[in-house]
Amino acid sequence: MTETGSAGQAAPGVLEAVIRRYWPDYTGTPEAGAQGWNNTTRFVNHAGGRYVLRVYETHQEADRILFEHEVLLKLAQAGLPYRTPVPLRESGGAGETLVRLEDGSGRYACIFAYIEGIRPADDDGRPLYAFGAAAGQLSCALAKVQPERAPAYRPYYELGEAYPLCGLEQVREFCTTPPASLAGVQEQLRLLAEAYAEILREVEHLRHLPHQLIHGDLNASNLLVEAEAPERIAALLDFEFCTHDARAMELAVILSGLPDEEFAVQSFLDGFRGEVDLEPAEIDSIPLLMRLRKVDVFLHFLTRYQQGTDSSAVLEEQARSLAGELEKLRAHEARWRTFLQAARLQP
Repeated sequence: MTETGSAGQAAPGVLEAVIRRYWPDYTGTPEAGAQGWNNTTRFVNHAGGRYVLRVYETHQEADRILFEHEVLLKLAQAGLPYRTPVPLRESGGAGETLVRLEDGSGRYACIFAYIEGIRPADDDGRPLYAFGAAAGQLSCALAKVQPERAPAYRPYYELGEAYPLCGLEQVREFCTTPPASLAGVQEQLRLLAEAYAEILREVEHLRHLPHQLIHGDLNASNLLVEAEAPERIAALLDFEFCTHDARAMELAVILSGLPDEEFAVQSFLDGFRGEVDLEPAEIDSIPLLMRLRKVDVFLHFLTRYQQGTDSSAVLEEQARSLAGELEKLRAHEARWRTFLQAARLQP
């Protein structure tokens, strides 16, 4: 969720030097790829194969990335019916999966095999049933993964630990009397502060839900479908935020990003319920967990504003969007509960 850095402006030869750590005879030039909030990608062609070079723009802690890589390497052995990224090892398969850029930036990079597929359009409902099944299959597979490294991220509900600059009282004060540049979203900020307080009151309840590894950021942007059969899932991507958390949080994150339409929600849940049995307490908690997802995103952007990374315009846009989504979730909570109960997500 954080802005990309400057891999696109790396000194000549820096990215090529990374690639030669994997293939010493590499002589090409990586192709421009996507730039997201957290990472930059480049496409690499070598020896008849196609690969993805990822530069981690915001994380300079190797252990954080290596935890993700350990999970991915174990998932590659899980027999999932679709692909997940697999980090390559440098120097012919005997080395590390992570390389530091030789430009003094402290950034790290790695290489994955390229996965064929396309991202579905936001309004394309054809993959939703299969997405539900894939998410359920992934949840079951992650429940069996026992990494040796500790996860880098806290559970979603540990907001105070995850965002040390955003204690409840500091957030309340900021949202009650925002700077002049944010006066236009004072009401939205107030709603977000209230939602934050609500989450903190429910933390002990959330701690007692069943826990396991979760992907933590599954949405349409992290999904690939087959180009010729968009109702079939080709891959689930971007495990950067994988951590140990409430099992139901996986479902809540996905539902909070789906179109608020009965067909979309029902299609996804029909696929999911065939793979995972949730306990009644988990199902009951999902509307709260969906609101938690929105509060987490808000605190993320508030932290970036406080650190001077983002302008007030970015925080204003996020406050308007997130407060609107929270209001919609509250207004439609009864309908969400009806969807969840009708899906029979429990034994």
